[in-house]
Amino acid sequence: MGLNEDIISKRPRVGVIGLGYVGLPLALAVASAGFEVIGLEKERDKRMRLMQGEALYEGLDAELLQRLIAQEKFRVSGDPSDLNDCKVICTCVPTPLSKNRDPDLSYVEESACQIEAAIRQGEKPKLVIVESTSYPGTTRDVVEPILSGRGLKSCFDFHLAYSPERVDPGNKKWDISNTPKLIGGVNECCGDLAEAFYRTFVNETVRVSSPEVAETAKVLENIFRGVNIALVNELWMLCDRMGIDIWEVVKAASTKPFGFMTFWPGPGLGGHCIPVDPFYLAWKAREYDFQTEFIELAGKVNLNMPYFVTGLVGREMNLWGKHLKGSRVLIIGVAYKPDVGDSRETPAAKLIEQLREMEAEVIYHDPYIPAFETMQSVELDEEMLAGCDCIVIMTAHSGIDYELLAGSGVPIVDTRNAIRSSRSEA
Repeated sequence: MGLNEDIISKRPRVGVIGLGYVGLPLALAVASAGFEVIGLEKERDKRMRLMQGEALYEGLDAELLQRLIAQEKFRVSGDPSDLNDCKVICTCVPTPLSKNRDPDLSYVEESACQIEAAIRQGEKPKLVIVESTSYPGTTRDVVEPILSGRGLKSCFDFHLAYSPERVDPGNKKWDISNTPKLIGGVNECCGDLAEAFYRTFVNETVRVSSPEVAETAKVLENIFRGVNIALVNELWMLCDRMGIDIWEVVKAASTKPFGFMTFWPGPGLGGHCIPVDPFYLAWKAREYDFQTEFIELAGKVNLNMPYFVTGLVGREMNLWGKHLKGSRVLIIGVAYKPDVGDSRETPAAKLIEQLREMEAEVIYHDPYIPAFETMQSVELDEEMLAGCDCIVIMTAHSGIDYELLAGSGVPIVDTRNAIRSSRSEA
């Protein structure tokens, strides 16, 4: 029986490298579909917590995790040799930026080396799928040469495809099963196998002609958001100077039933996608002697938003006859988006750095992130608020008592329009 028939019948063992916000939901979805899944995770503490059935991320079904572990459908491992018996391997490792904001593909390269060893030492052929976001050409130019570097042959020893993750942490409407899955194989037979695999647990697959198309589409999705957020952020700065309420402006524009899509301003971008992916494409474009000026400008606008917020804090305190130096500033939310415990690339980090440089004392409250940098989240109560000189709302978590903040008598910089929104929803 061939690999395609095996996949359709859900016989192969599936390996998922990286059990973060992308890999763990994927692993559970695949196991729920009937496959036996091995999740490869480097962090020992994370492995131990998962093996105890702990839901590490918001929205993760702990009961499902525990049931799949009990049924031996899902197992967590730190040993790459456990991939030897897997016939399908998905890599969901991070693709961060270096200090110079260049692509860091070290995790992708490491996982490709682990897969190459598993192909040589284990069952063949294997279907290998890259889900990590990167620049166009990563799958074909970086991953495939590693897999074939010691004599292994594509479409004989392994099949390779790219299918970008489309995970939105905290989103209760869209998950892996009902979000269309883009698939691009390095050739037709590889694409066929990858599509057969995803069809076992995804409602809709969208086949494209190559990994490069899928890679570029994924980057475009995030650039689209980044550019539009930068546009409204720039408009926010202009409206601030003109004395115009940007929130009312966007709300008014959003009443148009055609030709307009609503994006709200904010203190900057965070997370593992939108602040990172545009720089991947900009870096790749330079190889072709092309400058992505529009994309890079949007990135600069969004990167500069924490500085704008710092200015708002200083101005608001001046209106109350206070100064930043020696003041206590409370940050509400250090997560990069509401109702998630992820602080990667959070704009709150830059704001805190700026406030400390101005000799302010910074504390924070975030129900999803108990510890951040060297700080511990403080409890929200009247006594604690009375000791603050300014409050900055950076993340609009749904569980925050915004009326308590509004009634504290402390200057507030609301970068998310959270207080007014909570009142309109009441």
